[in-house]
Amino acid sequence: MATTRIPLPGTPSLLRAINDRAALELLLANGPLSRTQIGTLTGLSKPTASQLLARLEAAGLVVAVGTTAGGPGPNAQLYQVNPAAGYVAGLDVTSTEVRVAVADITGTTLAEQRVPTKGWSAAATVTKVAEAVAGTVRRAGLAQGALREVVLGIGGALDPATGRLRYAAHLPGWHSPRLVAELEDAIGAPVSIENDVNLAAVAEQAQGAAQGCEDFVLLWAGEGIGAAIVIAGRLHRGFTGGAGEVGYMPLPGAPVPRGVRRKNSGGFQELAGSPAVLALARQYGLGARTAERAVAKALRTPGAGEEFLAVLAGRLALGLASIVSVVDPELLVLAGELPGAGGERLRQLIQGALQELVMPRPEVRSSTVPGFPVLQGALQRALVTARDAVFSTH
Repeated sequence: MATTRIPLPGTPSLLRAINDRAALELLLANGPLSRTQIGTLTGLSKPTASQLLARLEAAGLVVAVGTTAGGPGPNAQLYQVNPAAGYVAGLDVTSTEVRVAVADITGTTLAEQRVPTKGWSAAATVTKVAEAVAGTVRRAGLAQGALREVVLGIGGALDPATGRLRYAAHLPGWHSPRLVAELEDAIGAPVSIENDVNLAAVAEQAQGAAQGCEDFVLLWAGEGIGAAIVIAGRLHRGFTGGAGEVGYMPLPGAPVPRGVRRKNSGGFQELAGSPAVLALARQYGLGARTAERAVAKALRTPGAGEEFLAVLAGRLALGLASIVSVVDPELLVLAGELPGAGGERLRQLIQGALQELVMPRPEVRSSTVPGFPVLQGALQRALVTARDAVFSTH
């Protein structure tokens, strides 16, 4: 039987692997670099840097992309990570649509599409999702089977003990105990499922308001209320995957929830979810079709609008106070449709209201991730997994 050789600490093969990975990460972060630049940034000698680039080029992980210009001496060859070394897909799944994006190994998005789920039967969900992924792969100009990793962001959490999706009564068709395996068979690639708010936090930490922060909480406020908790740079998911399902949290001012599994709701949701926000807006004469529009309308309405925003901020701060008292994060990030519509004024009001309720004083920031944070987080998580696999195979 064949045996697999594992490099021992300090052996040349292990050191080569470490140097290769360091060079690839530098190329991803900085764009095209010359041999001399790679040597300087890694501390490697010119001959060692040349050998490294030769290995990576032979493995199809880097490609030459032109030369430097304008400096003294001969122009130097530039190298970048080969975009064709691998491809990933990210999905943002809601009760009304599935949004799919495909990116290459450098993180460049090649294609994106939105697929409404109206008319889908529960039994056809997996097939329809696979068709949406296949269609986006074709739009990207790739062959079927090109994906290395697929990550789905969904409003719920997989129970690690049973494999079933929990906290997702609003998503019929997603409750098979073999959900991940069925998706992998239909899509033809490795699949993982992550809570949508957790993925928004991944995006925020990678490219948004939480960059450089290892202890933060992201509150998502929209149709539903949810949170993501990052401790020491890692997502905290909880024993059953339900950490951050704060919509079910009992709060003063809301009816004490009973039978939350049956009702699929709780105190924080009843106090600050979209239906509650619409009802509150009507009390202040701010009728609108959606909660997001009501919040935007309040910003344009002196007097009643400011009063409405203050009450809404107080409700959101009340829920945040319970989280802050337990977690004591460095930072709070506000994301979702309601904070997006309320902008800087709502952020200020939440910051002020929170400081009256808790001893810790975390900074409150608004999300800065452009586009669709859950989708961006899904791609980011897929890229991390794919790069680990691709960059370690040569």
